[in-house]
Amino acid sequence: MAAHAVDPTLETFENDIWWITLIKLVGVFALLLILTLFTIVYERKVVARMAVRPGPNQVGGRFGALQSLADGLKLPFKEEIIPKTADKVVYFIAPVISATTAFTAFAVMPLGGMVNMFGHQTALQLTDVPVSVLVLLACSSMSVYGVVLAGWASGSTYPLLGGLRSSAQMISYEVAMGLSIVAVFMTAGTMSTSQIVAAQASGEPVNIFGVDLTAPGWYAVLLLPSFIIYMIAAVGETNRAPFDLPEAESELVGGFHTEYSSFKFALFFLAEYINMITVSAFCTTLFLGGWRAPWPITAVWEGANAGYWGLLWWFMKVLILLFGFIWLRATLPRLRYDQFMRFGWKVLIPANLIWILFLAYFKVARSGELTDEIRWISTGVIALVVLAVFWFWPTKKKAAPVSLEEELAARPPGSFPVPPIDLQIPPSPRARRAVAERAPATVGGDSESKEV
Repeated sequence: MAAHAVDPTLETFENDIWWITLIKLVGVFALLLILTLFTIVYERKVVARMAVRPGPNQVGGRFGALQSLADGLKLPFKEEIIPKTADKVVYFIAPVISATTAFTAFAVMPLGGMVNMFGHQTALQLTDVPVSVLVLLACSSMSVYGVVLAGWASGSTYPLLGGLRSSAQMISYEVAMGLSIVAVFMTAGTMSTSQIVAAQASGEPVNIFGVDLTAPGWYAVLLLPSFIIYMIAAVGETNRAPFDLPEAESELVGGFHTEYSSFKFALFFLAEYINMITVSAFCTTLFLGGWRAPWPITAVWEGANAGYWGLLWWFMKVLILLFGFIWLRATLPRLRYDQFMRFGWKVLIPANLIWILFLAYFKVARSGELTDEIRWISTGVIALVVLAVFWFWPTKKKAAPVSLEEELAARPPGSFPVPPIDLQIPPSPRARRAVAERAPATVGGDSESKEV
């Protein structure tokens, strides 16, 4: 662990000079805009590489580095079309809510430790409060209003369905995300983002080839189930593929922002990418040690976390997580909506609750408050309950496949053919005639007829 790193405290932010706070505020705003422009090009180039094609290569050199900037300048000058049935006031407020909450969430995100800024010691974080994590969750909850109001205010059917679907999805997966963070609270003993990063600084000493090294105390390792559930919930929370069901083109055209254009559409687009950056930075803070350097680097370099170096490690971790979002989009197909909601409510949330109970028991057992007899008995009871759940878990038995001849024979007299289910390809007329000759069935005629 770096000896030169100084972790900020809550009093650090109270003592900041006003113009230092103003500089950090403008810096966070500019950072999010630049990261958004970069992430758009980053995503398009990575997806193009995976699809073996060049991607953007016309604006900003052969790498297309300025393509997203050109798109951002073009969108505000496009013609704005507002539906006649739209509620003008709410129609305008909805994208503002989405963009504002996306920017606000970054106010309590730690980007680095203590640095010297114009002769003053300050932290690379805009502000921090004892309940900073709840501030982030509140911003995430408020962003649902922008989505559902945009769908309702458009005065159209498809945006309304997209807004309702998106709000249900965001609320459902926000529950799983919040439960995954509970394990971090229990382990770190605080809800302050800067203090959660500080809690991950210490690790267990490890002896490798006779050299004493300090392993990282990242919660991604110590709380692996919470980390996995958070990553899945983060993809669902940001409406990204394979969970981009509110914007399913084949079903809902463009989702809740179908009727939006020009600058208002740009605000929704901006909010989506900032939310991606926010959940990635939040994951970095909670599970990946925040702005601190990875363990192998800190073992050989004591000053890795000093000064502005923390900003570099933070950027690297966030970009790796953003690459995960892009990789999922280029790899996995979109889920069906009922499968997606069932997975969130019946798999992620119960698994999270069981993991929290297990973690609470483990902490109580390690605290010494339980005697050895009670500890062994309770461990045995938990093991028996787990085995019983797995043993008696109900499983659905697949029905035996029914041949076409049996389906035709089971059809009542005078009935008509039923459309195929699950996109099964119906047999050709020649195959139906051949089957009818072997197993006659009536369709709207007398029992002696053999026509199908």
